[in-house]
Amino acid sequence: MDYQIHAETSYIVKKVLLYISISLSTLLAQFDLYPVTDFFGGGIGYSPMYINIDKLPATDLLENIGLDPTKFDNPFVVHGGEGFAHMTGKWRIGGYAGTGSSSISSVIGDLKIWTDADTNGLVDAAELLAAADYTGSNAPTIEAKLSISLGAGSVEYIMPIFQDLEISAGALMGLGRLNVSIDQYAANPSWEKLFSFAYGDTSIKINGEETDITYLYEDDAGRTDPPLFAKNASGVMSDLSGTFFNFQPYVAVKWQLLDRVGLRISVGFNKGTIGQGRWKLNGRYLIGDSEEYTLQGVSFRTMLYLGL
Repeated sequence: MDYQIHAETSYIVKKVLLYISISLSTLLAQFDLYPVTDFFGGGIGYSPMYINIDKLPATDLLENIGLDPTKFDNPFVVHGGEGFAHMTGKWRIGGYAGTGSSSISSVIGDLKIWTDADTNGLVDAAELLAAADYTGSNAPTIEAKLSISLGAGSVEYIMPIFQDLEISAGALMGLGRLNVSIDQYAANPSWEKLFSFAYGDTSIKINGEETDITYLYEDDAGRTDPPLFAKNASGVMSDLSGTFFNFQPYVAVKWQLLDRVGLRISVGFNKGTIGQGRWKLNGRYLIGDSEEYTLQGVSFRTMLYLGL
């Protein structure tokens, strides 16, 4: 009796092991294991990047002119293109380039017209009390635009799972540029006035084939070194920009959907710093007292690519 029970138990165990082996073989047959030999190929495609920016630049200064920085797009979207190519073994290199922007605006509603009665150049309490509401139809508008441009190369190490599925870890390194433009404008734009001298008038004389232009600035005090103000400009636009080294470590998943089409998703952390005093006005003049700013946040990239 004991021998018979032992034989039946052995038979059942062997049968279970056989079923498990067949099941595993069937499951693995659905996927081709990644080849052990080197794999060469590459791809290119559209790759939007989403950056959840921790802190935007100059938020307190933007609030001081009536703008709400929280209305900037966040996550911030950078539209770009990406390419990659296998080099040797399980190492891959690539490149990324993209740009994106977001804008906020406000129309000034509570505008007061005041008179500098004591000519001290300051708004005193009495002058503020006597200020009248603006009744014109050209209320100023203020718009701020945040733009980010990135260009970088990447290197990563591939960890294959199956032939059509792999995980990789790497880093994106390159240069970035951040622009904050502030546009303040009143009145309807006129094409001709946009090309006029903003600080005053001009006197044009034609001498044969040459044209002599004299620029005129009016000063009631008769000074020869007065501060210059844009009297004829209906709007003022300031473009603040800074360049930084961008670094983004990431982990990516690549799935080959078809023979020449695939999907790639990566998650990382982006960081780049503009040093104190390294901001420029209109791309020309360094702003010595400008603040240090670090563009950082969790980043997410998707890529639908053509290639292998």
